Amino acid sequence: MELMDLLKMGASVIQGNSDDATTGLDIGDIANALGGLLGNNEGGLDLSSLVGGLAQNGLGEIVGSWLGNGENAAISPDQITDLLGSDKISEFASNLGLSVDSAKGALADALPQVVDQATSGENSMVDDLLAQVGGAKGAMDMLGKMFG
Repeated sequence: MELMDLLKMGASVIQGNSDDATTGLDIGDIANALGGLLGNNEGGLDLSSLVGGLAQNGLGEIVGSWLGNGENAAISPDQITDLLGSDKISEFASNLGLSVDSAKGALADALPQVVDQATSGENSMVDDLLAQVGGAKGAMDMLGKMFG
């Protein structure tokens, strides 16, 4: 799945969530803000930072569910702050004219689905992630740290 398709899918999750503040937002604007938040310099999704951030904050089991084929575990708005940092959340909120609380809720709704879609099926971004963390051995080392 192409990055913009992923971002638009995440944007539609945000637009359709239960927060009235996000329902009137433009899908393209949300996708661009997500790209600024989650993208890397090569035009892809910065999965290694996300996965690493989850591992460092004791959220390894949550991200493991996103990467696997089963049901995606939920992440709370406060855990989103732990994962991404308050500066990035504030910037995301500002870009969309949202409150920080609305931004955190929107990201908590969208991130599990974006990561799940990015890492499933053929031509997934898992190959890119593996390359970013040093291949399968690097990924296993990272998972060992998460669950160790």
